[in-house]
Amino acid sequence: MTDTPALPDLGPDTASEFLKAAGFIVTVATGTRVEGHVDLGERHHTPWGVVHGGLYATIVESAGSIGASAAVVDRGQFAVGVHNATDFLRPSKGGRATVLAEPIQQGRIQQLWLVEITDAASGKTLARGQLRLQNVPLPE
Repeated sequence: MTDTPALPDLGPDTASEFLKAAGFIVTVATGTRVEGHVDLGERHHTPWGVVHGGLYATIVESAGSIGASAAVVDRGQFAVGVHNATDFLRPSKGGRATVLAEPIQQGRIQQLWLVEITDAASGKTLARGQLRLQNVPLPE
């Protein structure tokens, strides 16, 4: 019997330095759903005092990649983003934002995920992105 590869631990204490800096916390990570949150604040602001769109694009890329990788890890693969289209719908100065990522299409070679970032207090969507990913072999 061979061991099934596993995703790396995605908890806040083991996330990459990049995700720690972004503040994105993953609470659910499966091959069909990723949930999490980020507490938006001044450290995420542009010089004009609103959250930088690059943060939203980072979260779209991260959440989609985590879910897509979970979907193919049992095949000895992970998923890498090949196209990120993130729409910035509403400005924010801060507060908790929730993240939900779900697949639109999951194929043998590529996947397409939809990621929504919502203001937790108002329920309004801050940003929404689609991430196309390529399934590739895990590094040895």
